[in-house]
Amino acid sequence: MASLAEIRAKLAEQQNRSTGNSTGGGDNAIYPHWNMQEGKEALVRFLPDGNSANTFFWVERAMIKLPFAGIKGESDNRSVQVQVPCVEMYNDGSVCPILSEVRPWFKDKSLEDMGRKYWKKRSYIFQGFVVDDPLNEDSTPDNPIRRFIIGPQIFQIIKGALMDPELEELPTDFMKGVDFRIKKTSKGGYADYSTSQWSRRERALSDEEKAAVDSHGLFNLNDFLPKKPSEVELQVMKEMFEASVDGEAYDMDKWGQYFKPAGMGQATGDPNKSKSTPAQSSTPVTEAASAPQAAAAPAPEAAAPAQGGDSANRAQDILAMIRSRQQ
Repeated sequence: MASLAEIRAKLAEQQNRSTGNSTGGGDNAIYPHWNMQEGKEALVRFLPDGNSANTFFWVERAMIKLPFAGIKGESDNRSVQVQVPCVEMYNDGSVCPILSEVRPWFKDKSLEDMGRKYWKKRSYIFQGFVVDDPLNEDSTPDNPIRRFIIGPQIFQIIKGALMDPELEELPTDFMKGVDFRIKKTSKGGYADYSTSQWSRRERALSDEEKAAVDSHGLFNLNDFLPKKPSEVELQVMKEMFEASVDGEAYDMDKWGQYFKPAGMGQATGDPNKSKSTPAQSSTPVTEAASAPQAAAAPAPEAAAPAQGGDSANRAQDILAMIRSRQQ
């Protein structure tokens, strides 16, 4: 387990690097805090990552949303969306083919909104206990160690406290750690979590919580990141991106064995899982896409503003630029 000093040092290193460069499964182990009613709060206790090589007690997930104008061959042409993993999340030097195309758009004011639309959306995977549950869930997993999908707004609060020099112990320490309050309010018609905060009092894990850790062990959080795409899948991602920008419909025959729209029988981001899986009804969209979020350059993580009437022309220009590069 990394020390508080090691976590602070790595966070500072990441912040300095960012400034210098001017960024689940089908079970019910994920706790859907976004389903809380406004004015409610959930008390949770984060635990360390089971992967001792991870300095932090979370892992970052980066996904790119590709909107399509319906599905090819279907009469009901309601827009659909496919999520694909940004390979930059794996921190192994991999180059994301989509972001490689999008980054230059931020040098052109007329393309910034389009760039935000296709920029990666970050979320963070944590694990821990739900100490106080305002959802009163009908059923909970046998393993009380839950996973949490945390958006940028809450994550900035978590990270900010870790950098506070007055914090002396890791919040995940079994004896001297502290709980975290996820508070849901609203702002501008969207869910807002800006009043979430760490508890002020230390709390040792209860005997039941310690027994759960001993019997079930801690998750390796990397196991819950999307599978890294192969070279073939990266090429498919780029083709889908170009089709999305061009305003085309999603082609099931062409891409269905690799990536499918949400709710169409395949876990998005894991192209090799071909077995049908039920669509998850509790997707954490409220925090990730509702309130404005702080974002690293070159693009904010917030949802892009609505496109103007000339967006189709800009899309054609962008596609022409992409294709000319390929030639």
